[in-house]
Amino acid sequence: MFLLYGGLFFLLLGRFVYIQATGVAEGQVLSAKADSKYNREQVLQASRGKIFDRNGEVIVQDTLSYKMVAVVSSKATENSKAPRHVIDPEKTAQVLSQYIDMTEEEIVALLEKNIESGKYQVEFGKAGRDISHKTMNEIKAHNLPGIIFTQDLKRLYPNGQFASHLIGFALKEENDDGEAETKGKMGLEYIYDKALTGTPGKVEFKSDTKGFLLPNAEKMVTEPKNGQDIYLTIDKTIQNFLEDALNNAEEKYNPEKMTAIVANAKTGEILAMSQRPTFEPNTRDGLSTNWLNEATEQTIEPGSTMKIFTLAAAIEEGVWNPNDHFKSGSYTLFGDTIRDHNNGQGWGSITFLEGFQRSSNVSMAYLLNRMGDEVFIDYIHRFGFGEKTGIDLPNEATGTVLDTYPLNRVTTTYGQGTTVTPIQMIQGMTAITNNGKMMQPYVIDKIVDPNTGKALSNHKPTEKKSPISAETAEKVKEILASTVTSEYGTAKRFKLDEYTTAGKTGTAQIAKPGGGYYWGREVFLYSFLGMAPVEDPQLIVYVTVHKPHLKLTESGSQPVAEVFNTVTEKSLKYLNVQPENLELASPIEMPNVVGKNIVESQSMLESQGLKTVIIGQEENVTEQYPSAGTSIISSGTVFIKGQGEIQLPNFTGWSKRNLMIYKTLANIPIEINGEGFVTEQSLTAGSIVSSETPVVVQLATPEEVTDVAPPEEELVEELPQD
Repeated sequence: MFLLYGGLFFLLLGRFVYIQATGVAEGQVLSAKADSKYNREQVLQASRGKIFDRNGEVIVQDTLSYKMVAVVSSKATENSKAPRHVIDPEKTAQVLSQYIDMTEEEIVALLEKNIESGKYQVEFGKAGRDISHKTMNEIKAHNLPGIIFTQDLKRLYPNGQFASHLIGFALKEENDDGEAETKGKMGLEYIYDKALTGTPGKVEFKSDTKGFLLPNAEKMVTEPKNGQDIYLTIDKTIQNFLEDALNNAEEKYNPEKMTAIVANAKTGEILAMSQRPTFEPNTRDGLSTNWLNEATEQTIEPGSTMKIFTLAAAIEEGVWNPNDHFKSGSYTLFGDTIRDHNNGQGWGSITFLEGFQRSSNVSMAYLLNRMGDEVFIDYIHRFGFGEKTGIDLPNEATGTVLDTYPLNRVTTTYGQGTTVTPIQMIQGMTAITNNGKMMQPYVIDKIVDPNTGKALSNHKPTEKKSPISAETAEKVKEILASTVTSEYGTAKRFKLDEYTTAGKTGTAQIAKPGGGYYWGREVFLYSFLGMAPVEDPQLIVYVTVHKPHLKLTESGSQPVAEVFNTVTEKSLKYLNVQPENLELASPIEMPNVVGKNIVESQSMLESQGLKTVIIGQEENVTEQYPSAGTSIISSGTVFIKGQGEIQLPNFTGWSKRNLMIYKTLANIPIEINGEGFVTEQSLTAGSIVSSETPVVVQLATPEEVTDVAPPEEELVEELPQD
């Protein structure tokens, strides 16, 4: 017995010594096993990056939501008087089915399956995520044992139908680990998914088996890194003007589809872009099988809007004489006959100017004959047709310049056969509005790391090779303006009340899938490519309407004009473009006043006809807007910041755009309510304010403020430097 027990003692002692020395028992590292038992890790969610408009207003952001979980293990109720797990699956399912997208039967089956398998808790998949605070409280009011909620993040699109095919949407998906993560599925959300996605953080700590923090246990925190923020060139106000106009036209004319773009005529920045049909990104209601951005990924035959570029080529080549005559009606080439749009009747012998104003196809054929086929096709390529514009969006279509046969080249002069994208039309038009300088369109202004505040990329206006001279561009503008003002003009419907416009209408046949073309007033593509104001174009607006339902008294250009006129007029007012001053206003270069005395700088700027907004009236200028070297309209408004106390100006009549500039430079917490122009402010002009002084400003749309003129402001417009 002594030897037996003695042997056992030494055997156990040896085992203890071995374990103490090696830390291994039965092949397992004991320290690791202890860590796995007591170490806990909690994930800290990172926010997906926000998407802003050009003025820093939120278009897309994450918002707080809740995830629902059902605790099904009876272990959760140990040492508790009240039940902490699901005790009645049927009753629980009856209540929850009223709030989430699952039937009673599905919920009961899910709960009972996990109870039988001994699981501690169960989630409800997609149906149990993105629950609002209101719904959570309503469920909690039923006091269902075992139903708990954890905070979560949901992607929110606060503006609803707002550039939906451009912005796209993101959804939560389960990864390989069974965890839900937000993934971009369409549009910018998909394109920039990697940049927008943040890196989760974590909290590591030691706890007992019930999850309570152990005494004196240290917590190791790894902070989450939020996704990158994207700032667009889109202007929220102008985009809303466009969305409203398209909604009205869709309701009134029920077209097959529509596309519209608003661009800065000087820089190529896209200020608004939308299409119909569209969808609600929060719910995906209305999302059809077409997930493509029609402005960049789909091609059309543009019709007579292409005559703008045929005209420009003829003027540049010196073969355009507006007073020369030609025989309108029809033109025959190798047995093929080109006819004017009035069934080939024409208007007799007319001038080329009248021919353009009447949108004569035959006049284009004669211009082609004067230029030569190869020269003309070269100009079409110079304007960027047949190749990508390089806009910062994926899957851009190139279109096809149809020039195989002589007839193809004739039909291309008036936009039939050759295909283009709407964004190519915008790019080509910048050469007309911008003195021959063609600008590359773009929608991303900058990408910023919100964790550091550092700009990771900045997009500046990009000038492409000029297809025409400034003199040609000016002549084209004058002729395009005459299509609106002339008695023969096809674009008379596009005349605005307060601003001058120029542009070209288009009526194109739509190709059938199996070949050939549809024919009839309700199966054409109607369009208008225009600019405003003519004296110094600020905006390019392109609108296409496919197959509208028209009354017998309505023409195809009517729905196009209702969109163009509404959006252009409202946008110019919003941008503070003053019609009466346009002919007097000429671009000047903004001088550099940073570091100079603020009083002297104010006098110098005002001597050049500029209006100044002063932020701090002492010492030297520390910041200015626009920056030095930027071209601005004379008599425009500029902002200069100095030292000392800041006196609040009278904001009445200010646009949201200039209000945002002031807010940024002054660093004052200004709360902006509404759209349009300022009608009220919470503090009177002259009040001394600081970064701690809250100011509330109320805005109203142009229609609501007809008696509130904004005489104190002119457009502050940044133009590309030479």
